[in-house]
Amino acid sequence: MEMLRNYRNLVAKVDELCRRIAGEFGEHLACRAGCDGCCRHISLFRVEGIALAAAVNELPGEKAGLIRERARAASSEGPCPLLEDGLCILYAARPIICRTHGFPILTTQGNEQLVDFCPMNFRNMSSLPGNAVIDLDRLNTALISVDALFIADFPNNRILRHDRLTVAEALLLGVCRT
Repeated sequence: MEMLRNYRNLVAKVDELCRRIAGEFGEHLACRAGCDGCCRHISLFRVEGIALAAAVNELPGEKAGLIRERARAASSEGPCPLLEDGLCILYAARPIICRTHGFPILTTQGNEQLVDFCPMNFRNMSSLPGNAVIDLDRLNTALISVDALFIADFPNNRILRHDRLTVAEALLLGVCRT
């Protein structure tokens, strides 16, 4: 889906940043396949939801049907409906927040800047260099821009009435293949 090009470009940049941080600080990262403490049922930007829906539509019918069945049964307070045996069923298509979970995230609250990361990570470090931190405000600004451009061009934006949607809602969207 050509309309997802900007989103996929942003995902590629986020993945490169995360690979760089993991390459440099990998010995301080506990996040691995099977570690699913962060895998909650979250909300997504619309462009992320459409990207997930498109990924489901690329699957064989039976597998796509099982994912949609899980989405219908998902609790908004429970684990992500894509979580199975500690792994993401659609790992390659996971949203940006899932790509950055566990990594050091810089946020601004009021006049204060805070760095947060998974408590299992960076246990033996008293400080982190700036190149190890993802600026969440900057990332969200880019994602908001990509989302706005996407929605402006989306042919049927009535199905995306809200600014955000849950993973389950995204998995149940009927969109064309990529």
